[in-house]
Amino acid sequence: MNTPSLDDFNQLLACDGDWLVEADSLAGEPDERVLAGYADRNVSALTFMDVFESRRAEPADEEDPLAVEIARMDAKLNALIQIVNRMLVPDATTRTRMALRFNALGALVPSVVLPGSDYVVLRIRMDACPSLPLELPARVAQRFADGNDFVGFLGVTEGLREGLERMVFRHHRRRVAVARQGQASQA
Repeated sequence: MNTPSLDDFNQLLACDGDWLVEADSLAGEPDERVLAGYADRNVSALTFMDVFESRRAEPADEEDPLAVEIARMDAKLNALIQIVNRMLVPDATTRTRMALRFNALGALVPSVVLPGSDYVVLRIRMDACPSLPLELPARVAQRFADGNDFVGFLGVTEGLREGLERMVFRHHRRRVAVARQGQASQA
């Protein structure tokens, strides 16, 4: 199985930020069936995050009583999701966030996160839903002296690749919008 290279990784847009991230060792290279299971779960998690974020982004028409009722129900659902997240991942708010850069091919991960094995499952918890992490099987491809390692993701299906690329693009677009707002408020 080919592991993506650091050069290929650097050619793509990537999410940069501080994330809740952890990694577990794998006994060896996972087989196709195991990789397919991870890919399916990750596609489901990304789909949920797409729906969750698109629901929050829709503007409400304050004049329409139905829109007001839907907004009220939406707020209740958001509260329920946050309660479930806190129950399932109670220490998510106290865990240390790690600087991480990732895209559909792999991730630059702090060395302290990775166990000593060559094959790992990288678990990235998104702020939108920390109880539903991305669990990405990976192979450690390069270790660097600066305290970061490059891991290449394994078993990335077309659907998972598209979902990760969509998420990375949304993340990038959000950061650009925040930067522009900051510049506009300073002017």
